[in-house]
Amino acid sequence: MEGKKMYVSVGIGFGLIAALLAYFGNPANMAICVACFIRDIAGSAKLHTAPPVQYLRPEIIGIIFGAMLVAIPRKEFAAKGGSSTATRFLLGVMMMIGALVFLGCPLRMVLRMSGGDLNAYVGLIGFVGGILTGSLFLKSGYSLGKSVETKTTSGVMIPGFFLALFGLFLLVPSLFSVSAEGPGSFHAPVLISLGGGLVFGGLAQLSAICFSGSIRDIILMKNFNRFTGVLTLFVVVLIYNLATGNFNLGFTEQPIAHTEHLWNILGLYVVGFAGVLLSGCPLRQLILTGQGSSDAGVTVIGMLVGAAFAHNFGLASSGEGTTEFGRIAVILCIVLLFVIALTHRGKKTA
Repeated sequence: MEGKKMYVSVGIGFGLIAALLAYFGNPANMAICVACFIRDIAGSAKLHTAPPVQYLRPEIIGIIFGAMLVAIPRKEFAAKGGSSTATRFLLGVMMMIGALVFLGCPLRMVLRMSGGDLNAYVGLIGFVGGILTGSLFLKSGYSLGKSVETKTTSGVMIPGFFLALFGLFLLVPSLFSVSAEGPGSFHAPVLISLGGGLVFGGLAQLSAICFSGSIRDIILMKNFNRFTGVLTLFVVVLIYNLATGNFNLGFTEQPIAHTEHLWNILGLYVVGFAGVLLSGCPLRQLILTGQGSSDAGVTVIGMLVGAAFAHNFGLASSGEGTTEFGRIAVILCIVLLFVIALTHRGKKTA
């Protein structure tokens, strides 16, 4: 019971942070979204040139360092790496492509659900299906191999990279692009965004919460603890949306969403499948990065590159729907996920 109480508390914290960020200016139904915010960072750093989605989101830096600040005193910070590095990078790219075809990571899926967006409920079918598929491979011996201890400097390289970007953004803002309209133009004040990210990351480190992991735990172990935190987040943000008039039940007229059900399902199928193969959803990859895992850090860089590819090559969806190239990319991602899962069964080393 203590475990469930802790996850309820964490879920309440998550929900309050999401509500706070939404209240102070983050996009509707996108108060905090790992995939969308990494995409915005890629745009701000000019890795892609899509004008509506360019802003260096402080929440991402906050999440990474919030996790680190909690991990260090708890002796949970450990520099590790070397587990199928190139494969993890590719999985990060694919996870981002799937998220941008759906238009959101699993965290945003829950926030969209709490706002009444029925397209997110449809996408949930694919997310659960992807997790179920990955779980079957876990049961058959899938593994990317064990990470090994590395120098501390290796564990802080990726956090340091994002901190340097953020520092440059504050000191020399002219180096970066910032959206004049669209989702990238909506953002809470920097200090509120950074503070919200720090607390969010700290709570996620304390609880080891993971959106794909919470469902995987149910499938493999009948353990509902982590899912309790996700459910609590949903309830808190649902209450916020109902209280502020932001609840809109339906498929149409949803902020930054499309109604192509098959591709909502398949986009999140990719995210769920990749999340199990990586042992963590996009949020969990940020937390593990702050914990010193260069394997997770490489995955996050893969997500950054995936965001650039998605927008530079017309793979990302919009409120108008998916693109032909995006649909092709999702099918290719699914094929590659099966190839990776099949070829890493029984592997004990990277």
